[in-house]
Amino acid sequence: MAAEAPSRTAPVIAVERVDRGFRSGDSVLQAVREVSFTAIAGHVTGLIGPDGAGKTTLMRLVAGLLLPDAGTVRVLGRDMRREPLAAQAEIGYMPQRFGLYEDLTVQENLDLYADLHSVPMAERPQRYAELTAMTGLGPFGDRLAGRLSGGMKQKLGLACTLVDPPRLLLLDEPTVGVDPVSRRELWEIVYRLVHERGTSVLLSTAYMDEAERCDEVILLSGGRVFGQGTPGDFSGPLRGRVFLASAPRDRRRIRREAAALPGVIDATLQGESVRVVTRAAGRAPAAPGTDVVFHPAAPRFEDGFVALLRPDGDGNRSLETTRRSVPTGAAASGGDARLIEVDGLTRRFGDFYAVRDLSFEVRRGEVFGLLGANGAGKSTTFRMLCGLLPASGGSARVAGVDLRRGRARARARIGYVAQRFALYGALSVAQNLAFFASAYNLTGRRRRERIDWVLEQFELGPYRDRESGTLPLGFKQRLALGAALLHEPDILFLDEPTSGVDPLARREFWARINTLAEQGVTVMVTTHFMEEADYCDRLAIMVSGGLLALGSPTEIKRRALGAADAGSMEDAFIALVEDRPR
Repeated sequence: MAAEAPSRTAPVIAVERVDRGFRSGDSVLQAVREVSFTAIAGHVTGLIGPDGAGKTTLMRLVAGLLLPDAGTVRVLGRDMRREPLAAQAEIGYMPQRFGLYEDLTVQENLDLYADLHSVPMAERPQRYAELTAMTGLGPFGDRLAGRLSGGMKQKLGLACTLVDPPRLLLLDEPTVGVDPVSRRELWEIVYRLVHERGTSVLLSTAYMDEAERCDEVILLSGGRVFGQGTPGDFSGPLRGRVFLASAPRDRRRIRREAAALPGVIDATLQGESVRVVTRAAGRAPAAPGTDVVFHPAAPRFEDGFVALLRPDGDGNRSLETTRRSVPTGAAASGGDARLIEVDGLTRRFGDFYAVRDLSFEVRRGEVFGLLGANGAGKSTTFRMLCGLLPASGGSARVAGVDLRRGRARARARIGYVAQRFALYGALSVAQNLAFFASAYNLTGRRRRERIDWVLEQFELGPYRDRESGTLPLGFKQRLALGAALLHEPDILFLDEPTSGVDPLARREFWARINTLAEQGVTVMVTTHFMEEADYCDRLAIMVSGGLLALGSPTEIKRRALGAADAGSMEDAFIALVEDRPR
């Protein structure tokens, strides 16, 4: 007999005391432990948690792709152990790496998934028209999927998932690596499905601002549920515990000093200020200097996330205690304060201009952000500045070296962390470090000292013999950054280094970047996480290969929104991109 359709208040998902482990050699990795939660029909429910929390495992259990070792999973009124196929007929599942066929066109991908779901031919034209209008893919039906931007690929993946409209939509981090405009459009699609069709959505995300858009959130850590409720249920208890600290001096130094204060569990850069979260409500913490002023601030979901998972702030302080021992050759290298100089830089592929007439400069010790929508030319610019791709026109000097004549010499003075970290998954942590040390021509005692330094500073010692491909994303990030710093570079290039990384790992990462900047290392970073743009000293916003805006985060907000406090950096980015001359 068919399961009864759940009401708007009935649970569309009911998970009760579920365990799930994975065997690795002689041991078992327990991904999910005693997990219980419900998701209400017609709601967007978010799965939020740090790397390795169990989000993807839970998604696959709900989708019926895994069976629990213990406990029960009921979806749409059906037991997923007994009736998985019946439930799956009404589930749409979009995993992190959705299976698009890149050598097929947009239309051919839609046709393929319609065939797989046995969508009647008579229904397809109207269905396709709705999906392409909803996702904005209408003009691109004949384009190969492999030639779409990252945001367009995600929207095509979602369209393929929806080709047979599901009652329950499962989205596993659908906006990782997607620019703010495409991210906003994806969320508009999701809520249109909820409001117009009554679709229920279970969504995992590493973006805390996206968690605030969910009707309910389930907070996971270490495979366990730490709490479930509305985003306000998590941020509300922090009233009176959040402050913005400011002073007429370097904000990175203020952040470092504030993080070390008793009673402070979190300190992050926010615009020209430092956002501080304390352990208890009441007065502002004792100022690290007489010139520091604290103002109360409204708590956000991210504040609640950090307070729950790091209630004593020990992780914050332990990082601060090791930071002073970070060695670098950049601080004492002297020379011109402009370590990157770009003038009219152009890169052409046939008749297509990936980068066109780009000009800017980056000074020593500066954190410079390169922002733009998917396909704007950021990664191409990075590859040229790293000496990995020759320019078609213009000039670029890196660390005082003209890249037209000395790309190899310039590469010796830079470190590079690629989007996917460029680690060798089958090699251990120690073997990866040994490989990169050889690539940087490190030998003998210095080679041993530098590898030992990375293992100690990035707390990778316990994992030295573990294959890097099996590490959680946050630890892969540590290893990639450590490998890039082995040869003590003057300049560090970071290409979307925190994509998909949870807030705790992101804070740790940026604490290290702030340390390097204070010590004179020049940092150039691309990111789709707009709050990270506030961590930069200056920004360049690219569109269609050219420069749209250049300045500090405050200057860009004022230009786009009329005032620095009129909205977020994401608001400013979207306003600039959408208002640009076509």
